[in-house]
This record gives sequence, C-alpha cells and structure tokens, in this order.
Amino acid sequence: MKHQNSKQNRLQFLHIMMLLVSFIFVLFVGRLAYIMLGGEVDGVDLRASAQQQYGRSSIQLAKRGTIYDVGGNAIATDATSYNLYAVLTSAWADEGAEPIHVPDDQKEHTAEVLSKHIDMSKEDILKQLNTENATQIEFGQAGKNLSYAKMQEIQNENLQGIHFDPQPSRLYPSGIFASHVIGYAQFQEAENPLDSRLVGQLGLEKSLDSHLAGKNAIKDYQAGHDQVAVNDANSDDNETANGEAKDGLDVYTTIDTRLQTYLEGLMSNIYDNYHPESMTAMLVEPSTGNVLAASQRPTFNMQTRKGIEDMWTNLLVGEAFEPGSVIKVLTIAAAIEEGVFDPDATYQSGSIIVDGIRISDWNKVGWGTITQLEGLSQSSNVLVVKLVQAMGYDTWHKYMVEFGLTQKPNSGFSDEIAGSMNYDEELQKANTAFGQGIQVTPWALMQAYTAVGNGGKMMKLHVIDRLEKEDGSIEVVKPEVISSPISEETAQKTLKALESIVYAPTGTGKIYDVEGTRLAVKTGTAEIFDEKAGRYLSGESNYLHSVVGFAPSDHPQYILYLTLKKPSPSAGKLAQVQLSEIFVPFMKRALEYGKLDQSDQAHLTAVPNVVNSSIQSGQQTMQGNGFVNVEVIGDGDKVIEQFPQAGTRRSLDNRVYLLTNGQVECPNFLGLEKTEAITLARLLGINLKVNGEGKVISQNIEPGRPISDGQGLTVELQ
Repeated sequence: MKHQNSKQNRLQFLHIMMLLVSFIFVLFVGRLAYIMLGGEVDGVDLRASAQQQYGRSSIQLAKRGTIYDVGGNAIATDATSYNLYAVLTSAWADEGAEPIHVPDDQKEHTAEVLSKHIDMSKEDILKQLNTENATQIEFGQAGKNLSYAKMQEIQNENLQGIHFDPQPSRLYPSGIFASHVIGYAQFQEAENPLDSRLVGQLGLEKSLDSHLAGKNAIKDYQAGHDQVAVNDANSDDNETANGEAKDGLDVYTTIDTRLQTYLEGLMSNIYDNYHPESMTAMLVEPSTGNVLAASQRPTFNMQTRKGIEDMWTNLLVGEAFEPGSVIKVLTIAAAIEEGVFDPDATYQSGSIIVDGIRISDWNKVGWGTITQLEGLSQSSNVLVVKLVQAMGYDTWHKYMVEFGLTQKPNSGFSDEIAGSMNYDEELQKANTAFGQGIQVTPWALMQAYTAVGNGGKMMKLHVIDRLEKEDGSIEVVKPEVISSPISEETAQKTLKALESIVYAPTGTGKIYDVEGTRLAVKTGTAEIFDEKAGRYLSGESNYLHSVVGFAPSDHPQYILYLTLKKPSPSAGKLAQVQLSEIFVPFMKRALEYGKLDQSDQAHLTAVPNVVNSSIQSGQQTMQGNGFVNVEVIGDGDKVIEQFPQAGTRRSLDNRVYLLTNGQVECPNFLGLEKTEAITLARLLGINLKVNGEGKVISQNIEPGRPISDGQGLTVELQ
C-alpha cells in the first residue's frame, strides 16, 4: 500500500512538472513573438541597437565629369593623388604594434631622403620634423598632390613615420594647356562628409562646377562580430534612401589639342626669350564662334599649380586695355557701311586739329597727300579720325555699341569684365577711332571681328562644343548670331582693304605674310594708360603691340589675334617681329590642319575605363572593345592609371597603356605623336626631353627598363 502511494506521488509530480514546463514554454514563445513583432525589450529598440552595433556606413564619392577637347582627348579627368605627412608622436601606435612615428634619431636621415623626392630642402624638411609640441606635420605644397609613382618611390625608402593620405584629385595630363580657360579644381573637405568634393577654382572648372560636380551618397552595410562586412556595401540590397552616388557630367570643349599644344610652345618661346610683361593669343573660327586655341602669359601648370601665383586673372576676359590701331578694322568697316570710305579718294596725312588739340600719325609727319587705301596700309590715325567725323560721332558710337566693345561678352567665365570708354568731349570721341580712350577685352574684340570674318554676322564666341546630359545624350552648342552690325558686302570690302597691310608696298604688316595664303591683317601699337599717375606711360617698351589676321582673306576660316605687352627693351627684336614668330608658323599650321574632320572622327572608338580593374580584366576589356595593342607598365596586379584616358576617341590600332601598382618600367614611346609622348611621360612622372617634330622614332631608355619618378628620358621625333 505504501509502495502504491509512492508511485502515485511520483506521477503527480511528473504531471505538475510537465504542466510547469509547458507553461514556461508558452510564456517563452509568447515573449519571443512579442519581441519579433514589436522589436522592443524594456523600451529598447532592438533593431536600432543592432544597427548601432553592427551597422556601418561609407561615403560613396561621385566622380567629377571629364573635360575633353573637341576630338575627345581628355584635358581634365579624375584621379587619386597623395598628400605626404609625418607622425611625430609615439602615442598613436597600438600596444605591441610597430611604431608609426619618426624617431628623433632618424629625423635628419628622413629629411635628407625626402629632399630627393619632393621640392623642399633638407633644412626646411628637418625644421618641420622638429616642430615643437606637434603630433603630426605636413610638408606644404611640396608634399601635396603626389602621383602614385612618386608615392610608391617614397614608400620604397622605408622611412618610419612617413605616411600618405589618398584623396580625389584632378589629372591635367597636358600641364600648361589653355590653363586659365580650363582652370583647375581641388578637393575641399566639408563639415558634412557628403559635401566634401572636388570644387572648381578657376576657368571652366569653376564656371561649369555644377555641371561637372556629382553628388555623393551614403552606403550602409552590416558587419559581423569581427567588424568585417558581411555583405557588399555597394550591393543594391544595402542602399540607403540616398541611393547611388550621382557622377558629374562630361564637357567637350572647342579646343583642338594639336593647335593648342603648338601655340603653347610658340608662346613660351617668345615669353621665355624676350620677357614681355604679358601676352595673349586667340584662334577663332568666325563661321561658328568656336575658340580653337587660347593662351596667355604668365600662365601656370594645371597639374602642379606652378606659376598660378604670378597671374590669377584670365586675361582674355578679365583685363581690359586700350587696343590701339587694331580697332581700325572696325572703324573701316563702319566707314564702308556708311559710304564714307573711298579707297581711291585722297586726303592730307600727317596731323589734324580736333577741339584745339593736334592728333598726329604715328610717324608725326605723315606721307603727304595719299589715298585712303594708302592711309589704311600705313595705319594712319588722321584717316580714321576724318572717317569718323564724316559719318558722325553718334553714328560711330552706335557701331561700337553694336560691335559689343564695351559690354560683357557673355563668355561664360565668372571673372569676365566689361569694357569702357570716355566719350564726352570731341577729342575723346575722335581718339576712339584709333583705339585710344576705349578699353576692351581680347574676347570682346575678337567677338566683334567675327562680323568682318563672317559676312557681317557677329558670332557669339564659345569654348564649349557639347555637353553631356543627365539622360546620357549629348547637347551640341549651336552657333549663335549676336547681331549683324555690317552687311556681307561691307565685310568683303573690309577684308579686301585690309589686304593692303600685307601686300601694298607701303604696308605695315608685310612680316605677317603666310606663304600660299592671302591674308587680311591689321597691326597695332597702343599706349598704356597709368591709372594711378593719370597719364600715358613713356619709354620705348611701354606699349601694347598686337596683330589680328583673317585667313584666307576671301573667305576666312580663322581669325588669329595676338597681343604683346611691354616687351623687354633688351629683347634685341622689334615687338612686331616677335609677334610674327608666333603668327606666321601658327597660322600656317592651322591652315594645314583645318578643323577636325568629322568623317575621320566617325571611325574612332572611345577608350573604355579600366582604372581599378585587375590587369587581366583591364586587358580583356580593352581587347573586347577592339583595342588589341595593349602595353602594361609595371609588375603590379591592378590598373591605377591608363593612357589614353577613358572616353578619348582613338583608332583601334592605337597603343593603349595600362599603368600598374608595381615597379614602373619605361614604356615604348615609338610611334607616338609629340603631344601623346608628353602626356604619357607626365602621367608617369618622367622628365621628357623632346627633339624634333612629328612622331617618336627613338628613345634613350629601352622599353621595359625600370624607371623612377623624375628620371630623364630623351626622345627623337621625325
């Protein structure tokens, strides 16, 4: 009996335990369901807590749009540069890890080694390294915007405490290349990381900043317990509401690289040898208003910024000056339109009295009684004053307004200014006939010249050929007629009259004759007004010399305008001779090239982007697009740069270079055009010396030989 009661007790206990376990299980399941549905425990949002613990965000940087020339050659494109810095404190190293600072006993050695790689003396570097109470220091401009090759070269020195900070940058492969027109962009950090980006500082980079700039985005991803990403931050499954970064849009300019590069060389030759205060040059297609080449001195290297401190102003739109006798192109055009210019009519040259003041020809005595056409060929001031008096000062003023001489030319550049004139007294009105008392910018004056070169229709000058739109299509900038200040007949007669400057026995512009082409030309020599002193400068060198030429004169394809301010008295050559050394060869080259043949462009293919790809993938992509001649530079496994740049249009038989993250080797330059060789060398950090013109036929370092950043290479062209 006792045994039976004991058995019953055990069964009851078992039933109770089963009920208890079942009750606890039900509570657990209920609680779990509550947590899953509600996502909270004791008021704590578990989803937010998990996101805080394991969620990570990264900034996806947008790419800035590329600036191309008219043929699709990259002028400005995205790249990565490196800023050099040194850590001076030992406190930043993790416990037990290798030290990451520059030890005191290695500072002198570090300074000596770095001085061989950056443009900074050992003494200045050492002074930086010995900065008191500093935990980290930088090396100024000398340590900024370093190329990958330069960074790798310094890394190979194994200097303790020397580090690099990568950041987005712009690559300007041509260096000095319409620099104030193209401008430059630099990376700017913002309080909100989403707003940190490359920002245009000058030129098109500034005026088209909103078009070129993209929009960064935040990318979220989940990390495991070891804080390693469980999935790809760039996966579509992990996008935030910000979405993908929105890249900037591309810009195609009207600049012709072949002509621009040649012009820069000619400008540098005169500027470096004869040391004028400043120079400008513009080549324009009058039928469209396309600016095919533009340059100035002083200028700067867009890649290194060297020289920017000498001249921030875009002289083509940002500085107005008295043009002198080159304005007579427009004076004669107005006189012909008004019917007061008769090439065979005669007048007494030498001087004329206006409002009691004597205005003289440039030689003070004139040439006696001569025809009006002879007066034009001699650049007679008396002639144009008589013509303005004949048409009436108010009429002449109307023409100057219609030519847009004193208005902002609407160039698109943010720093453009308007011209001005003094037009109250009769003497002031007469002086404007020969370019005194009126100030214009080269851009505005060249825009006015298009009326003469384009059958009376004045074209809006522009440096943008086409723009990429958000939907991927291309918007072509169409030629725009501003006004028609003169008739087509007047334009033709003006050009015919201007031929006398070159071809008449008395012409002042014989030196500008281009063999095989008939030109219309006007030269100019203007006094320079000193605003502070309130008078014109004196002295043989204190003039602005200029020339404008239309070629061919019967139907101008080009207008070329050059200025030379304050040439050095010790130059040994007349200013007009110096200008002719640019004008004649450049106009000849332009006429030989013509504008880019669109039928040839149709047979070119855009080079794909393989930067950041593996070498194998990059080669396959190039070959898949038809570029079979691919040369790999270096022994790395990743493409860090390419040449030609992505988007550049090239013939499929052109060679394509892929620069790796390994030891750089000298590439094969044979067969490259001069501009291509210069661009490739600059990309690799090679100091290139070029002998001759044409294509590369030899190089003094064999292809495949190791080469370091800054090493010299000489190529022969033919």
